[in-house]
Amino acid sequence: MSKNIILEKSYKFALRIVKLSQYLNDEKHEYVLSKKILDSGTNIGIFIEEAQQGENRADFLQKYSIANKEAFKANFLLRLLRDGGLLSEKQAQSLLDDCEELQKMLISAIKTTKSAE
Repeated sequence: MSKNIILEKSYKFALRIVKLSQYLNDEKHEYVLSKKILDSGTNIGIFIEEAQQGENRADFLQKYSIANKEAFKANFLLRLLRDGGLLSEKQAQSLLDDCEELQKMLISAIKTTKSAE
């Protein structure tokens, strides 16, 4: 059985987001944005996981579309944390790179699935 790269990458991203949320809570005493980034960053992987159990193509597309929306939210929040001084440029860029890679993978999978209909 081959590895599902998007599942693996979204899980690793979610782990990084959990650690980021802990850092924001413990070190920066930022609770509102840390909760928002935790939600959106982990929801990406949750919806990708759910899509694997989809009953049909439409269900798969719906879950991937929601995961994509969550990835765009996470990207926005990461930029906000960076520009608000809660993350260094280096910390933010690494997370943004991972998030943007997930966004590209999701968009590609959505387009491919739609074109196969």
